[in-house]
Amino acid sequence: MAAVEHLSERRFVVAQNEASLRAPPQNLEAEQALLGAMLVNNDAFDRVSDFLRPEHFSEEIHRRIYEVAAQLIRAGKIATPITLKTFLGDADLGGVTISQYLARLAAEATTIINAADYGRTVHDLALRRELIVIGSDIVNAAYDAAVDAAPAAQIEEAERKLYSIAETGRYDGGFQRFSDALTIALDMAAKAYQREGHLSGLATGLADLDAKMGGLQPSDLIIIAGRPGMGKTALATNIAFNIARAHKSVTQPNGDEETIDGGIVGFFSLEMSSEQLATRIIAEQSGVASYKIRRGSITEQDFHAISDAAQEMQRIPLYIDQTGGISIAQLTARARRLKRQKGLDVLVVDYIQLLSGSKSKGDNRVQEVTEITTGLKALAKELNVPIIALSQLSRQVEARDDKRPQLSDLRESGSIEQDADVVMFVYREEYYLKNKEPREGTEEHVKWMTEMERAHGRAEVIIGKQRHGPTGSVPLAFENEITRFSNLAEPDNLPARM
Repeated sequence: MAAVEHLSERRFVVAQNEASLRAPPQNLEAEQALLGAMLVNNDAFDRVSDFLRPEHFSEEIHRRIYEVAAQLIRAGKIATPITLKTFLGDADLGGVTISQYLARLAAEATTIINAADYGRTVHDLALRRELIVIGSDIVNAAYDAAVDAAPAAQIEEAERKLYSIAETGRYDGGFQRFSDALTIALDMAAKAYQREGHLSGLATGLADLDAKMGGLQPSDLIIIAGRPGMGKTALATNIAFNIARAHKSVTQPNGDEETIDGGIVGFFSLEMSSEQLATRIIAEQSGVASYKIRRGSITEQDFHAISDAAQEMQRIPLYIDQTGGISIAQLTARARRLKRQKGLDVLVVDYIQLLSGSKSKGDNRVQEVTEITTGLKALAKELNVPIIALSQLSRQVEARDDKRPQLSDLRESGSIEQDADVVMFVYREEYYLKNKEPREGTEEHVKWMTEMERAHGRAEVIIGKQRHGPTGSVPLAFENEITRFSNLAEPDNLPARM
């Protein structure tokens, strides 16, 4: 055993020595060519300024030259060897002064045509050096980890750093031709025409809600808010299951799977366990009350209904993460991982107030929620999927006679209202009427019975904000025992009698 440990340690030392002998990747000629092109023609800077920063250069003197040149150009001044040397001071560069080095860079520059290519070379090599640093940090952290340090935390930190590089390492942004954007818009319209329901976004399975919203749009942050007992989690699980059940995909020529209807769903259940969530969905789909399933007080008919629902659930692409108390950074890393490994078309977060930010606990909770909602919106844009995030409402709703929620009722409402593309409130009048039953035999009780009959089995989804469409109220049917929302059978929607 000792011999094995000795051999393993020896191999690691050899690997470390080999790594220390290798020079980090760099291309001084590309750095010099780019800087020379900038000094001859400042237009070269415009070709690289949106993705190249001073720290991407491997040589300190090159970083300083690029930084000073950038400051001059952005100030509307000319960056030349003459104007730069005033700000760079004097230094001995191996027998060459700063003035001589700047003059040499300008003299040996040829053209700015290749400036963008040189810039990308410098940028990519800087990312490689950063990857080497992260790799070394991972190795050192694994060797020096404390006894109580969880490997999962190190993995998530490594993922965060890698994705941070991936995001800052993009140089394909900037302006695009309007004709390109037009092509994308027409392609979206064509897909909407082919999709069942002819919606531009993902169908929720609730026809009236889809008609009002056009489905769930990619890159949108959709907030579903409500007081406890209103059924916001039930609405989210209904929508998630409907989307996953409708999933259809085709294999592209390159082997990738492309979703053509429905979608792959990721569900962060921060409050309920995956078993509780599964029981809810089984109840919704089988029609057997969840309390009966938990107690085992079911009939043979109920058992067959549950079995059929469970079999259907086996095949749907719905993935649940039940980890409680995670941070927005951890949620982001796990969502990216799901997108990469399984695919992802819609993400559900239940709920915002159970997430934590990266700031210290002493910070203001409003600031923390701002970080969370900003992070969720950025994630929706990055993954190009709709994110449904649930949110609690403040208690001020209960103090009003009219219990219908409004935007100002959102907890820490500033950032949630600002970052969201859609804000929906779940409201059930029946819930409040139940708690206001007058004494039996009175005139008030008769009136109350009439109101209860009118409100029974009905719910409203109030769209308080929508960037792409109208606001307003959508009536839905709600079955309390099985926590299921469905389309409301209004008289106008019923088929004509023969």
